[in-house]
Amino acid sequence: MRHQKKGRKLNRTASHRKALFSNLAASLVIHKKITTTDAKGKELRSYVERLVTYAKKGDVHGRRLIQKKIPGKRGKEIANILIHDIAPSYMDRQGGYTRLIKLNNRKNDNAPVSLIEFVDIAPGITEAEVDDKTDKEKEDVVTKE
Repeated sequence: MRHQKKGRKLNRTASHRKALFSNLAASLVIHKKITTTDAKGKELRSYVERLVTYAKKGDVHGRRLIQKKIPGKRGKEIANILIHDIAPSYMDRQGGYTRLIKLNNRKNDNAPVSLIEFVDIAPGITEAEVDDKTDKEKEDVVTKE
């Protein structure tokens, strides 16, 4: 019986799973949303939420715990993004930092695919881009009249 055994094995060895989640989490932190299979997304959700909780503390210990979960050269960069960019927007939220949106099945192998993203963070949209879009929309309205 499989009592008290949390998590999915995803048909991988322990080292492969560790590398997989480290890479998926790093990609999610950098791009703010990624597309993956349902099972990987559901496991990634708890992995990333723990990283955000470490980042919310903002101390050296939290930074080291993040770098322990995401080893290598990218660990320091990911820790900085989490602590300075992502964690401040979740200071008043107690968990639930990510959202999993189910998409269609993958065409190749019919695997169920999901989009995982951070809640309340718009990826890649800055204030300058928003101002440019509104200016262009205003110009379009003026030229149509």
